[in-house]
Amino acid sequence: MTVASARSRCRAGISKLAALLALAAAATSSMAADLTVVGFGGALQEAFRSAYFEPFKKQGGIALVEDSYPGGYARQKAMVETGNVTWDLVQMDENEMASACEQGLLEPIDRKQFAKAQDINPAAFAKCGVGAFVWSKVLAYDGRKFGDNGPRTWAEFWDTRRWPGKRGLRKQPRMTLEIALLADGVPAADVYKVLATKAGQDRAFAKLDQLRPSIVWWESGAQPLEWLESGTLAATAAYSGRIASANQFRFSWDGQLYSMDYWTIVKGSPHRQQAYALLDSMFDAQRQVAFAQAIPYGVTNTRAAAAMPEALRPLLPTSPQNLRNALLLDTAFWVDHEEELLQRFTRWVSQR
Repeated sequence: MTVASARSRCRAGISKLAALLALAAAATSSMAADLTVVGFGGALQEAFRSAYFEPFKKQGGIALVEDSYPGGYARQKAMVETGNVTWDLVQMDENEMASACEQGLLEPIDRKQFAKAQDINPAAFAKCGVGAFVWSKVLAYDGRKFGDNGPRTWAEFWDTRRWPGKRGLRKQPRMTLEIALLADGVPAADVYKVLATKAGQDRAFAKLDQLRPSIVWWESGAQPLEWLESGTLAATAAYSGRIASANQFRFSWDGQLYSMDYWTIVKGSPHRQQAYALLDSMFDAQRQVAFAQAIPYGVTNTRAAAAMPEALRPLLPTSPQNLRNALLLDTAFWVDHEEELLQRFTRWVSQR
């Protein structure tokens, strides 16, 4: 091979490599051009899709892709720290949003970006998030076993003699310790005062000790429904929207535990303006009514709440009759105490 031909082949190889790199860069650029919205998956994400994402794509012409995750903010933290932000708009629960905001992982929310800001409940605005919906955890039971006379309170949930069978609880201390104290007779208004003390924490774990042989731990919102349907569980804590949508199980609002989930924008999102455009469309009153019809959770647009169909109102955690004896999740408490209580809860669960 001559020197000239070798150089010619080398130049040809470099040209091919350059072309491949250009194609890869174009593909990356194309991927980066899509607004990525992330939720918790399952029935909830299906409701987001039908009420919000699909109409937005049709009317706005903005490319939108979906992803899902189980919560937390480890992914967001890694993205921000590496400067490789591939998520834009992300659903978060309140305490995780507050912690992520404190660590500088989220963009501050600019109310001026919302054309319908005056219609949004002021309580829905946080420093780094805007309220997506109000959800709740309720007591549900298998009507095939107990008819209309199943357990209606958390104290009755503990009564496995009168209502035999396994009990479902979420495998986390948050809302599980509160349920234990409610079952032990602590009024909803006093739960966090009691839980803030060592004696109160001991009391909650002692109450869980009583139920330990009957507990089946669930980790995803779909599991309680599946396990009720299969007969694995006789009664369970479950998310009210999923239970109401299933329309085949009995459930009680007495002692419901409720909170708000938020939409957040990851710090450094390359699609901040598109994220606000999607957010603004999601706070349209008609869109929020459509969301509640898809999965009955409370909405944050006050006009939507007023326009809710009468048949749907009894299924919403925010309906006045359902808020009697309800417990609002104390986010500040869990931001301060979750690490220590999670360690104790993990040890307790691992004990035989």
